[in-house]
Amino acid sequence: MTVKDFFRNDRFAVGADIELLEVGNGTARARMRIQDKHLNGGGVCQGGAIFTLADLAFAAAVNSHARLVLGISSNIQFYRAESSGYLYADARETYKGGKLSGIEVSVTNEAGDLVASFNGMGYNKGTELPFEPVK
Repeated sequence: MTVKDFFRNDRFAVGADIELLEVGNGTARARMRIQDKHLNGGGVCQGGAIFTLADLAFAAAVNSHARLVLGISSNIQFYRAESSGYLYADARETYKGGKLSGIEVSVTNEAGDLVASFNGMGYNKGTELPFEPVK
């Protein structure tokens, strides 16, 4: 099993049609094609869909070390509205110590314009995950 296989079990992200593209050592990239089901009443991508995209990239990056890390805090800022095309979430670990890890995620559109910024903190439960750490 790989880390990407592990996250195919994230039923919520899978149901939102979010694809985990790549995972590195403390990094991850995911994408989501905006569909009608992602649109809010104003006709733009719903904030929860963007949050879920960023959260999956966060989870893959922080768990790339093959130890179960669960999110304990997160926040997101939205900068621009999108109603079509792909959104990309690029996550990178900014802090890893003892039990806590910090991750920053940038969500961009196909042109590379910043759509949202997500910051998350994870708590390392210490449980081994069923894949090798990503090098």
